[in-house]
Amino acid sequence: MNEEQRKEQTQAMEGTSSADKKSGQKKDYSQYFQTTYIPPDLKQAKKRGKEDVSVHYDFEIPEDMQGIGKGKKFLIRTYGCQMNEHDSENMAGILLQMGFESTSLTEEADVILLNTCAIRENAENKVFGEIGNLKPMKRDNPGLIVGVCGCMSQEESVVNRILQKHQHVDLIFGTHNIHRLPELLKNAIFNKEMVVEVWSKEGDIIENMPRARKGHFQGWVNIMYGCDKFCTYCIVPYTRGKERSRRPEDIIEEVRHLARNGYKEITLLGQNVNAYGKDLADMDYGLGDLMDEIRKIDIPRVRFTTSHPRDFDDHLIEVLAKGGNLVEHIHLPVQSGNSEVLKLMARKYTREQYVELAEKIKKAMPHASFTTDIIVGFPNETEEQFEDTLSLMKEMDYDSAYTYIYSPREGTPAAKMEDNVPMDVKKDRLQRLNAVVNDISARKNKAYEGKVVEVLVEGESKKNPDVLMGRTRTNKLVNFRGQKTSIGELINVKITEAKTWSLDGEVTETAEVK
Repeated sequence: MNEEQRKEQTQAMEGTSSADKKSGQKKDYSQYFQTTYIPPDLKQAKKRGKEDVSVHYDFEIPEDMQGIGKGKKFLIRTYGCQMNEHDSENMAGILLQMGFESTSLTEEADVILLNTCAIRENAENKVFGEIGNLKPMKRDNPGLIVGVCGCMSQEESVVNRILQKHQHVDLIFGTHNIHRLPELLKNAIFNKEMVVEVWSKEGDIIENMPRARKGHFQGWVNIMYGCDKFCTYCIVPYTRGKERSRRPEDIIEEVRHLARNGYKEITLLGQNVNAYGKDLADMDYGLGDLMDEIRKIDIPRVRFTTSHPRDFDDHLIEVLAKGGNLVEHIHLPVQSGNSEVLKLMARKYTREQYVELAEKIKKAMPHASFTTDIIVGFPNETEEQFEDTLSLMKEMDYDSAYTYIYSPREGTPAAKMEDNVPMDVKKDRLQRLNAVVNDISARKNKAYEGKVVEVLVEGESKKNPDVLMGRTRTNKLVNFRGQKTSIGELINVKITEAKTWSLDGEVTETAEVK
């Protein structure tokens, strides 16, 4: 690249060149970036078909990239959901095989990757804040590689913003090409130009990628990718692509491997986990079938998330009711208690249908805890419609709920609706909803006092290193004093005090576990 081209590239990153400013036109500077980026087409995404998805078992680090990280360190900062955590474990595994070492200290890192979330505006703001914080580090250490990946990278507006305003970023890649990280990193290191590779079309399923799991007794097991539901507020079907299920034999082997290595709990992951198997053309096999097989594997606890009410079928309920290592916790996002709002959200069920499903699950699993997700302040939500959400919360008697103020995401159908609920009204509704959630949660937790529960000890409490914390099968958080050697073990704890969001207890040898 000559000096004139380099100057043009710098101007491209800053916006427009002097010549463009005179003409009032913007120039396409994509020629100055290594890029295979095609902006996501949301209309085409909704029209996507059932094209065959190939499964690849031949992943390997290219020979010229093996050992390239020797003596260097990497840091992956993860935002968002469990799927992002799972992706970060894959990226960490790849980097470790390339010779890098992991670090938690920003100033030690030679490669920093921000694995991003696009669900809410707040998460996006945090990422851009961190990108800005890294600029002085990049200036002081030009050899530092800064990369942005994950769901935000699948959004055209995000990529354009980085191209124009954050020229210190070296690498941008999306959710469909994590397996390409060695080649992308090679280009970023040796070509000294911004590397952008975002695949608009979802990729195939890549098995056998290395994975550096964060824990040694709890593990994520991804069973499918993508989502075909297209809720009007959600960007995930565009950032993660269409639903693609892993082969059951690959999932079962991964679970068996974790069991052999002493894992106590696994969580089956998917953007819409109970749609698993619908795209497997050569077999009639769903989440219920998969969990029925995993139920027979010697691993103490099995969870799954996140489910959609439309795909929660009778066979799955029947299998979950068998218990065993299938835990008694159901997370069933409802989003709103009003059928008209649910229709605007394109959730494809009514309040009545949701309640009917929930009652069916409760009848089959009477001791299960129930949690949900709720959005307040969706466009056109009236006070009366919001009160329907409050009444549903009381009717369902949820153990807890993840509650959010509606946040428009560019490119979704809801973003084109008039966001006509004032922010002060949204905040008031959220506060009123949380008051109901807290009251129910406190009452539900009170019923645990005096009972002995099985707790998987996860580690030290964030508030007090002398206190340990863990979770029950019903996903209740328990704090207690005990030996640090019990971390990663299943122990019995007698509950001595219930709080709104957690339980306090003491270790006991009593075997009467509830």
